[in-house]
Amino acid sequence: MKSKLATLMCGAALAVTGVHAQAADMADSMTIVSWGGAYQKSQINAYAEPYKAEHPDVEVIWDESSNEAVAKLRAMNEAGNITWDLVDVVAADAIRLCDEGLAMEYDPDELLAAGDDGSSASDDFGDLIVSDCFIPQIVYSTTFGYRTDMVGDTPPTNICDVFDLEAYPGKRSLEKRPINNMEWALLCDGVAKEDVYDVLETEEGQAQALAKLDTIKDQVVWWSAGADTPQLLADGEVVMGSTYNGRLFSLIEEQDQPVAMLWDAQVFDLDGWIIPAGLPEDRLARVKDFVKFATDTQRLADQAKYISYGPARKSSAPLVGQHADLGIDMAPHMPTDPNNSKNTFLYNYTWWADYRDDLDAKFQAWLAQ
Repeated sequence: MKSKLATLMCGAALAVTGVHAQAADMADSMTIVSWGGAYQKSQINAYAEPYKAEHPDVEVIWDESSNEAVAKLRAMNEAGNITWDLVDVVAADAIRLCDEGLAMEYDPDELLAAGDDGSSASDDFGDLIVSDCFIPQIVYSTTFGYRTDMVGDTPPTNICDVFDLEAYPGKRSLEKRPINNMEWALLCDGVAKEDVYDVLETEEGQAQALAKLDTIKDQVVWWSAGADTPQLLADGEVVMGSTYNGRLFSLIEEQDQPVAMLWDAQVFDLDGWIIPAGLPEDRLARVKDFVKFATDTQRLADQAKYISYGPARKSSAPLVGQHADLGIDMAPHMPTDPNNSKNTFLYNYTWWADYRDDLDAKFQAWLAQ
């Protein structure tokens, strides 16, 4: 009798221990890396806060270093100390990190939830899974905003108006890196859209792009953070400037600034998560749990309540509704809306993954001249 009781008590103890061990298998904090500003706020509202509501003991720490993610992950790997758990990056950076073994490869149908419409994750995300390591979140674009009170009676309608200092005098803001700037420069120097990357692959093509940028270089304010151009436009320090369409949406619709969008030759891009390679099991388990939650059909649609980026899953698109605070229909503000996407430029992720380091160095040397 005593032996049987002892056995039952031991079994109960083991069961309790098993429950605690399962809970302990997941870390109680995550460091998530993003871009700051309106975009990060949309992630907090759509993903992090609902996740914390279900897991109140989990601490989410935010780091706004996505623009430097490749360099910092390389340094962390070299030091053998990966302090980040989940990193938001553009697709080209995800490809680079994957190629270098710094991002974890994953099986979409194992890691990600199936679509609410019954589709598998791999079918629902489709071609937007551009790398074995890339977990798509949103489709966005880099485009231009301009001050409506500084462009006279004929507002800009063409990307090449950015290079027209006579018709539109004043400062412009451009990102302090070659991506997008080189493509726009070639387009406005007569290169056909379908030939841009073939031309840019050559030394002569790179020189041609930089020469075109030279024509406005002394009128450019160079930005590094996504919040820079919206602030420059709000302050009237530039007449037009490039940035992410969601930043401009916030400036125009939420802040009611005298700014309008120039959608012509907007550059479509993808943004999403990578999980750093080599995370300890408890941190990896927590991140996987969060990612499955944050990338399901409803969550991706929910992000569009806060910012004008299109969700990466097909099953999420029909669920995009009104802005959470403004009550306006969000569909017309998406870069993919037919009225906004009449002339788009498709960013070549794999090309930039191959050429980014070399062109970064060349571009920075040109800036210093």
